[in-house]
Amino acid sequence: MSQAKTGDKVKVHYTASLKGGKRFYSTKEDKPAEFTIGEKKLIPGFEKAVIGMTVDETKEVCIPPEDAFGHYNENQVTTIERSQLPPDIDPQVGVKLNTKTNDGKASEVTITDITDKTVTLDANHPLAGKELILELELVAIA
Repeated sequence: MSQAKTGDKVKVHYTASLKGGKRFYSTKEDKPAEFTIGEKKLIPGFEKAVIGMTVDETKEVCIPPEDAFGHYNENQVTTIERSQLPPDIDPQVGVKLNTKTNDGKASEVTITDITDKTVTLDANHPLAGKELILELELVAIA
């Protein structure tokens, strides 16, 4: 039976949880994820975990932050004056905003704190700094 390797197009059912048990995503009730190993469309730890698996094999892996969404970076958090927000935005904690970085790239930030005068924006991925638990099932190798 062949094993999944870099360059293979694969279909994988997976369930993703935070270390400690909070499940946040699963493909079990839907279509499996489909991707080509090595194209870097998924987090590195996911692709590494699939390499070597055979069709119908299942396994559970723990993926550290450096192979998932990176470590939490305090430099990605900034506080701005409320007056810097566009007038049509009603800031609420948890709201995500699309912004542009200084070099013109699109970026998503989350409002994490609000005062009468300021708004704190966090550009870290919501899963930055978290260890992930993935339950994987290799469905197909194309």
